[in-house]
Amino acid sequence: MSLSGQDDARTRRRGPALEGALLDAAWAELTERGYESFTIDAVATRAGTSRAVLYRRWPGKPELARAAIVHVVAQDPIEVKDTGSLRGDVIALLRQANERRVRIATQLVVSLADYYRATGTSLADLRESISGGQGPIMDGVIARALERGEIDASRLTPRIRNLPVDLFRHEVLMTHSAVPEETILEIVDTIFLPLVRA
Repeated sequence: MSLSGQDDARTRRRGPALEGALLDAAWAELTERGYESFTIDAVATRAGTSRAVLYRRWPGKPELARAAIVHVVAQDPIEVKDTGSLRGDVIALLRQANERRVRIATQLVVSLADYYRATGTSLADLRESISGGQGPIMDGVIARALERGEIDASRLTPRIRNLPVDLFRHEVLMTHSAVPEETILEIVDTIFLPLVRA
């Protein structure tokens, strides 16, 4: 029989439940302490487990940190809604990003500067891991707009395709706060749509 309620809780956690608890603990350590002070020992203590349990899943600190980031973002995915128009789709996408990504994006910049230095990676590399190789989130929006005949395909370059998201991200990184509604509308109506409309 277990010696404590904590031990009972430990033995009950298995598979995805255990992994989720470990990654939640890792994310909490990252955001509270930053990457430089982030340790496997601290994560194990916070999660109420042993170092060995963590090392069986992740070979080291960089892999655990990356897994924690991917885990947190995946908990609240952005859905590319079909509103019936290109304008509506892009505005809906940026509004979702405002609700679900601003806090995380700020933490990725503030808490993980040491991570990028230590691993020789960048925010762009991390974004690739988060997306799971699914490609830019604007792809679905662009594909629907092309089907509707709203976009001149000859005007689409990779930079223009992703322009709304890139401008949104720039605003967040510069201000560390949610993007005002008027700025979202300006990105879509004044900058993006005139560049792509048929």
